[in-house]
Amino acid sequence: MVAKNIDGIIKKQLNYTLKETNFSNLGELYRGKVRDNYTKEDKRIIIATDRLSAFDRVITTIPFKGQMLNQVSSFWFEKTKNIVKNHIIDIPDPNVAVVHQCKTVPVEVIVRGYLTGSMWRDYDKGKPTSGIMPPMGMKKNQKFAEIILTPSTKAESGHDVYLSKEEILNRNMVEKDIYEEMEEAALKLFRFGQDLCKKNGLILVDTKYEFGLKEGELMVIDEIHTQDSSRFWILDTYNEKFERGESPDILDKEIFRGWLMETYPEIFPDIKPDEDIPPISEDIKVELAKRYMRSYQKITGLEFKTEISDVKKRIYENLKRANYL
Repeated sequence: MVAKNIDGIIKKQLNYTLKETNFSNLGELYRGKVRDNYTKEDKRIIIATDRLSAFDRVITTIPFKGQMLNQVSSFWFEKTKNIVKNHIIDIPDPNVAVVHQCKTVPVEVIVRGYLTGSMWRDYDKGKPTSGIMPPMGMKKNQKFAEIILTPSTKAESGHDVYLSKEEILNRNMVEKDIYEEMEEAALKLFRFGQDLCKKNGLILVDTKYEFGLKEGELMVIDEIHTQDSSRFWILDTYNEKFERGESPDILDKEIFRGWLMETYPEIFPDIKPDEDIPPISEDIKVELAKRYMRSYQKITGLEFKTEISDVKKRIYENLKRANYL
């Protein structure tokens, strides 16, 4: 359950959201969309900030988001470590993961169980995604007969580009045996995720997986089945809502994409890489934080403990205590 006074707690934590870190002694810094990565020798320290991205742009920060993101990902990495190897070494702080430094495979595997999101937008225009065109006559949010993989390039900035398996192999972006191992791993992880989510009253709609190689061995890297990398719907209302042509009840940040397109239709979804970010209301930030909490609790079965605090200071103290600083 999310506490009754949670709105007040979230509003106070708005003053302490973690936008970025600058720990000079931690290693070489690379700042991703939502994570700060520090690399030193064969280890990488990933700090999940409270940054929120949508339409391939960092839009704002959400209280407690980085902690929830890291803890949900850690939950799934622990649950799936015997299915597919992953890069986790240590979790010294709720916002921090210490991982093996891997050579990143330059292709993301996006796994889809339903026709929604960007694939629906393509389908509605008669355009295939990663060379795949779903059967004619499908409706928005309809379940696919079989799980679909739509790989894309991993972009440093701007929009990722969907490519077919054939294009990826023809361009020698990934060796054929490695790519097929990625496909197999992605399907195993997605099916496991769908089964566990179903037990907890959720539908794992779609997600993305990133992979890396350590001494030639494939590992899942980055994050897994988080509210940032995945779409979740409420299971028990899906069929009724779909039959009525209504949108599913959601627990992920798709509500934020919808809010952006409704509030600023002249900017979203086609915001330019250098375009200024418009003001984001406090109300939508609070609502998003609550949704992240509900999904955290629904996925893990654990209560999320909120504490108004200086996140950056706590991270520093925990990293120092664990001898990383």
